[in-house]
Amino acid sequence: MTIMIISALALALVQLWLLPASLNLNNAKYLVSSRDNPPPQTTMQQRTTRAGVNLQESLPAFLALCLLAMILQVDLSQAALAWLVLRVVYIPCYLFGIIYLRSVVWVASLACLIYMAVQLL
Repeated sequence: MTIMIISALALALVQLWLLPASLNLNNAKYLVSSRDNPPPQTTMQQRTTRAGVNLQESLPAFLALCLLAMILQVDLSQAALAWLVLRVVYIPCYLFGIIYLRSVVWVASLACLIYMAVQLL
């Protein structure tokens, strides 16, 4: 489960920092500034931001469930891996506007969290 937690945190690093920064390389001056006046964002940058916010909404629950699984010694590694894979798949679905698949992936990742919680009861 430790690997799942570290992998989820690596995903957060990529999705919340590296991906937005890489899409904003033409605004290097803004990236190193105090970011008081953001430049206009492209559609892809806006989608990246919204996908990142979505991850921030579910990541705390995932981390808490993983920690509880470790403490209670409940093997949730398959569900945790499924959540992680689904969250990776969610990124390109959101960025490239694949709306129906994105929704299915999101619901499936939520189902993983619910399954994990139920298994801990």
